[in-house]
Amino acid sequence: MALPDFSAARVLVVGDVMLDRYWFGDVTRISPVAPVPVVHIQNAEERLGGAANVARGAAALGAQVTLLAVVGIDEPARSLASLLKQAKINAVLREDKNLHTTVKLRVISRQQQLLRLDFEMLPSQDVLLSKLSDFEKLLQDTDVVVMSDYGKGALAQIERMIALCNTAGKPALVDPKGSDFARYRNATILTPNKSEFKVVVGSWQSEAEMSAKAEALRASLDLQSLLVTRSEEGMTLYRDRDIFNVPAQAREVYDVSGAGDTVIATLAVMLASGADIVDAVKLANRAASIVVGKLGTAVVERLELMGKN
Repeated sequence: MALPDFSAARVLVVGDVMLDRYWFGDVTRISPVAPVPVVHIQNAEERLGGAANVARGAAALGAQVTLLAVVGIDEPARSLASLLKQAKINAVLREDKNLHTTVKLRVISRQQQLLRLDFEMLPSQDVLLSKLSDFEKLLQDTDVVVMSDYGKGALAQIERMIALCNTAGKPALVDPKGSDFARYRNATILTPNKSEFKVVVGSWQSEAEMSAKAEALRASLDLQSLLVTRSEEGMTLYRDRDIFNVPAQAREVYDVSGAGDTVIATLAVMLASGADIVDAVKLANRAASIVVGKLGTAVVERLELMGKN
């Protein structure tokens, strides 16, 4: 499939941002005072996480990307701003003086994650309301909106945001979190993974039963499309009385963290470029198959999708 020119695609990403930190080291002994490995840290990296990784993924494909988010007034926020600038993302960061910017710290040895430490808290309602005002202004100059929900509180007004998208005629793509999918009602596309989908609809015994549950959920939430990502089973797109399956592309899985970010970022860029939903899902599936072969939160470049890298 020939790729569209993504340079004119305008994508607005809003949601929970975080700084992903990686500490790499070797384990050669067990602590003498506790039964835990001692890691000699030799290298460290920082990467964009959460909604910021979605924005990075869309920018890596060549789109014009704006990220709207809430951060604290702290060192992780400054690191995020620097990384966003490097990725050529237009960052609109609302500062909350009482908020600690979300950080996920991973300790890795021999390409295996030993430990993850999370530092997080909820933003204030006043800052979230000011962010909603920014959202209304930014909406006018975008083609597609991505709402990346990691359950950290940045999308407390998501119902209002979806309504504003619908009024403005802008597709609203939502990567959900938790068991309350009712808050995503009237979204254009919802992209749960299989585990998230199962939490909401329950288990199933056959493909037919899964499809029935998916269609019931899609209809009850008034979604145009429901895309369930299914790991080794690929992806399934549900539309009104229509089901489209995309098989997984055979590839060694190295790390699935951030795969959902890649899927929704690719969907957004494709739709913003005028592609139809089926072609967008096909490319998102290809992008996911590439990114799971990389360590940690990573992105896929346009040349990789074209098979030239």
